Amino acid sequence: MNLKTLFAGLSFASVIVSCANDDPSTLIDTTLITGLATYNQNVKSIIDNNCVVCHATVPKNGAPMSLVTYDQVKNAVLNRGLLTRISLENGNSSLMPQGGPRLPQTTIDVIAMWQQDGLLEK
Repeated sequence: MNLKTLFAGLSFASVIVSCANDDPSTLIDTTLITGLATYNQNVKSIIDNNCVVCHATVPKNGAPMSLVTYDQVKNAVLNRGLLTRISLENGNSSLMPQGGPRLPQTTIDVIAMWQQDGLLEK
């Protein structure tokens, strides 16, 4: 293996690792949601804790778009397959957060509930 290939591999691995967030404090129990799920009350913290590291105001690590505002996240759900991407199995190269691990199902369920409830902001 030449030095160029090794460097490229290590660079790719660092991007993959830097986009994952497996902090147990970000887990959300959907049974605690009363009423309709909203972006501000239920979804924003999930996106901020798991996605904004790459999907920042100025996207990093190859992220194609920002996910810092309500409109951006709503658009990602409606037009960019956000729910599909976060629902893929570990090991799938399209799984988000990039490189996994997959978000807990209860966290994914919050975003699905938000979509089902009409993608309300407040």
